[in-house]
Amino acid sequence: MKPIKVTVWNEFRHEKINEKVKKIYPDVMHAVIANSLNKAEGIKAVTATLDQPRHGLTDKVLENTDVLIWWGHMAHNEVADEVVEKVKTKVLEGMGLIVLHSGHFSKIFRSLLGTNCSLRWREDGQKERLWNIEPAHPITEGIGEYIELPHTEMYGERFDIPTPDKLIFISWFAGGEVFRSGCTWQRGHGKIFYFRPGHETFPIFHDPQIIKVITNAVRWAKPTIMKKDSCPNSPALEKI
Repeated sequence: MKPIKVTVWNEFRHEKINEKVKKIYPDVMHAVIANSLNKAEGIKAVTATLDQPRHGLTDKVLENTDVLIWWGHMAHNEVADEVVEKVKTKVLEGMGLIVLHSGHFSKIFRSLLGTNCSLRWREDGQKERLWNIEPAHPITEGIGEYIELPHTEMYGERFDIPTPDKLIFISWFAGGEVFRSGCTWQRGHGKIFYFRPGHETFPIFHDPQIIKVITNAVRWAKPTIMKKDSCPNSPALEKI
């Protein structure tokens, strides 16, 4: 069986300028995620970053990507619209997309969902409990009733997204807020999963349960089919 080919995309800015982030991710965030995925059976992960030519998402890279993982925060507007459109086309043709944390405000996520994707936030380092409300879903396989993170950035409702096809995780924060933290949609032939945890100043992607969810999501989001987008003039099947 062919491995699921994953590209982990990270804007890779915080790790360069923020000493706290450097200490948490000395091997850089995208490498931590990719290395964890490469330990899983049947997954082959590579990385791409914002400052590479075409943001590391060349036609060749996209053609060899079954699932794209996206993390961005401070440089959403630096992502070229042309690259966003190519990624969007690939999702509509069947490529899976996993959007992490502050990627909610990325051009690609907002373009595919068609809403502003705004929310409330507060960086206070308090506790988050992600309740697993769909224990039978493939993305939550091996996850218990909840995931507890001792220190996180708060995201709160209202989260301006279309109603998810499936709501998988709901977060509760120590400040009293709740948030739809695990959501799926289908756009065209492609599957999309948004997963809230992942703020850069906390070691979220070192947490085995968070990596387990992302690994499960990769397997869930892999293409069922890849079908080129077209709008043909179709002859009649029957005599008319």
